[in-house]
Amino acid sequence: MGFTLDGPVLEGSLVRLEPLDRRHAPDLAAAAEEDRGSYRFTWVPTAAEVGGYIDAQLARAAEGKLAPYAQVDRASGRAVGVTAYWDPRPWPEGEGLCAIEVGFTWLAASAQGTGLNTEAKYLLFRHAFENWDVARVDLKTDARNGRSRAAIERAGARFEGVLRNWSRSWVPGEDGRLRDSAIFSITAEEWPDCRAGLEQRLTRVTPGPTLT
Repeated sequence: MGFTLDGPVLEGSLVRLEPLDRRHAPDLAAAAEEDRGSYRFTWVPTAAEVGGYIDAQLARAAEGKLAPYAQVDRASGRAVGVTAYWDPRPWPEGEGLCAIEVGFTWLAASAQGTGLNTEAKYLLFRHAFENWDVARVDLKTDARNGRSRAAIERAGARFEGVLRNWSRSWVPGEDGRLRDSAIFSITAEEWPDCRAGLEQRLTRVTPGPTLT
């Protein structure tokens, strides 16, 4: 049988990743408008655009291309951002999943630097490697986005290079232009060390994290 992309609820101590739904729209509209200063290179809807944004992500999900999540802050119960699995690549024989990308991530300004992103990445990586048995997880960002590149490397991913004119630019004023994308990955062989590093980081920011 072929692989069907269907992301389950993933729960940690700080964050619960819930499949994205229209009920998350009010929280996400508020989250997106807190402070947009860090969103220059990222596709983040305005409050007025959140409904259309969710519809677009759900349409991709219906095509089997994406498993979008709302990032729910467990302390407040509010959705404070999004993330996703996407671009699933099956093994050539068509059985099971060879690789998956983690992306479409943004967080409210107040949730940045709190450990939510670290725990969300941990949960996504762990499920991909330990439940789907992938050979690699991909991550990419605008090559100019130094902040995002640093965060991806802190999560344990290895930089592989820059693909020129690779994907759409989300920078204001660059409509219709392509960006250079910095490509990162974690392989199955690297996952045990990556997992240990993330768990060590989480012990410093979470009250008894759910790591098993």
